[in-house]
Parts: sequence; C-alpha cells; structure tokens
Amino acid sequence: MEKISEYKCFGGRQLQYTHRSESLSCDMRFGIYLPPQAEIQNVPVLYWLSGLTCTDENFTQKAGAQRVAAELGIAIVMPDTSPRGDGVPDDENGTYDFGLGAGFYVNATEAPWSDHYRMYDYTVKELPELIEAEFPVTEMRAISGHSMGGHGAITIGLNNPERYTSISAFSPICHPMDCPWGEKALGNYLGSDRTTWAKHDASELVRHAEKQLPLLVDQGLADNFLVEQLKPETLEAAAAESGYALTLRRQEGYDHSYFFIASFIEEHLRFHAKYLADK
Repeated sequence: MEKISEYKCFGGRQLQYTHRSESLSCDMRFGIYLPPQAEIQNVPVLYWLSGLTCTDENFTQKAGAQRVAAELGIAIVMPDTSPRGDGVPDDENGTYDFGLGAGFYVNATEAPWSDHYRMYDYTVKELPELIEAEFPVTEMRAISGHSMGGHGAITIGLNNPERYTSISAFSPICHPMDCPWGEKALGNYLGSDRTTWAKHDASELVRHAEKQLPLLVDQGLADNFLVEQLKPETLEAAAAESGYALTLRRQEGYDHSYFFIASFIEEHLRFHAKYLADK
C-alpha cells in the first residue's frame, strides 16, 4: 500500500491509500476513516459502496459521517466504484452508466470486461483481507451504499450473510433485471443469459433469502430516478412475499444527491452500531 493523504478528523484519522489489486489487475484506491478508539483497540467496520460516476472521495467529503463514526467507534472503508488505469476498458461511447465508475459490484464474465471488472471479489474478499491485515479493525462488518452502491450493498450482504451483521442502502437500484441501468450493466458484464443476473438483483435475493440480515433502506420521493431506475416497490413486494423484515422509509422532498445521504447517515450508522455491538 501507499498512503496518499491523512487528515485528523473528529479525533480520528481520515486516510487514503492506493494498492495493487489482484482481483482487478490494476491499481486501486480506497479511503478509510479510523475513529479515535482505533488508537487503543480494534474496531468494527462499515463498508460503504458508492454509486455511478463516484470514487472513494464522494462519501468521504460529502456525507459527514465521521463525527458519528467517531462517537460510535466504527471504522468506515470507502472503495472506488470500478477498476481504473491504462488498459482497463471503458464504454466505447464514454457513457456514465457503464465502464469506468460503474463496476456494479459484479464479477464480469464477458470479454473484454472479465479481465478487470471483478468488483464483487474485490469488495467481498480482497479489500476486507487487506483492511483486516493492515489496520486495527475486527472481523465484524456491516455494509451500506448509495444507488448502484445500494444495489451492491444489498446483493453482497444477502449473498454473504455470514460476513455481515447488517445492511443499509440509500436509493438502491432494487430490481436491476428490469431497469435500463441494470439491463445495460448486467447484460454487458454477465452476458445474455438472464438467469445469471438473479444473484445480483436485490429484489430476487430478498424474495428467496434463506437468512435474513437487518435491512434498512431510505428512498427520497423527489428522486429523478425513482420510477424508471430504482423501483423500491419491487423490493417491498419481494419482502412481503417472503416475510423478510425490511424497513423501507420513503422520505418526502429528498432527491438522489448527497444532501439526502448527509441528512440520514447518522441514523444508518446508529442502525449498524446496534448489530455490530451484538455480534
């Protein structure tokens, strides 16, 4: 690893690193906030997955999460949203919703994406192994995210319930098998066989979940992407069908921006803190 930056923040430290990723075959960057408690003991970790066009810096700089994380004694890890660098393919038209900045937290199986776009393995295995080897953290993990990262948080959490205490999401892509963002990403990364998409669809996973993790979702009702892309009603219907104890809150007047995330991130951190403490 190479440290890029370090800042004192609410008694803790906000750090940024680069490292070589074997999963993604490129150099990757991540941010990590270590609360003041990490100076004397190992602390639990919340993994935050960001959305389309974002990097590790959006949440670090805009969410205002460090104050509450410092109070609760929780580290926050913020990975980038896709592989990057020379030789990493991008959408040929340079669109924002596929390619660089849009890894969708899956392991691509289709060329040319399969050589680098393995964000599922990176997020689930490689990055936590690195974090737990190099920083004063425990193996208690929670996961959260926004939009594409909300999709990632729910799908990764439900596919690996033994690895996480709890899941939360802001404005997640709830049914990527049936929305333009999801169909484009899953079709290109995973191929035309839609049966392979289901394990990366939050609504399908909730519908068939054998183990329930605490799941909190916030959705703004002034979100421009609500109807066409996000479809929280599909997640709600799946939970009703399966008996999954989903908490889905619709927030009047809030949009898709980090103003929304900053307004409710404290509640999400306190939600996760309960389960991280009980593990």
